Amino acid sequence: MKVYFDHSRRDHQEALRALWYATYPDQELEGLVSEQWKDMGWQGRDPSTDFRGAGFISLENLLFFAKTFSASFQRLLQKQSGNRATWEYPFAVAGVNITFMIMQMLDLQSTKPRTFVKAVFVQMLSEDEWAFDLLYCVAFLVMDKQWVEKNASYMDFNEILKSTRAQLEKELLLEDVLRIEDMPSYRLLC
Repeated sequence: MKVYFDHSRRDHQEALRALWYATYPDQELEGLVSEQWKDMGWQGRDPSTDFRGAGFISLENLLFFAKTFSASFQRLLQKQSGNRATWEYPFAVAGVNITFMIMQMLDLQSTKPRTFVKAVFVQMLSEDEWAFDLLYCVAFLVMDKQWVEKNASYMDFNEILKSTRAQLEKELLLEDVLRIEDMPSYRLLC
């Protein structure tokens, strides 16, 4: 979480390339700084500038999503479900914001659980090392579902993120949810 994206690190560069090829397997990447990145929903030619608050873990989350649930990832990237808004959210930047939202929701800056949601999640994480990544994938799908249902525009992004957080907290605290796969919204993944 405290590892910031460093464009000079080879492993960070490779992770960025891996994200490109997991997203666009048949399209050659022109470079780590290229207009192509805008197609994925980065703000500019250099995606490394968009990782600020969430750091390297946000790239890892996007890569996990792209590789593990590629059909869901592609469906969101290509905006293939529901009546889409005229002005959509930028996919990759939304992913970075989702990582940051989850970090805040789980209060990951503190060493001791100060919320029940964090305590529940820490237990899940102790039993499944991929719990954070899975929660990220669920969160992305919940956010997109709410986006479509509310016919949101880019100006509604923060409000949609707040309602996504509330939905995730509610589901994590359900009595019969002992792992991420038990969350009702996990069904959204394909």
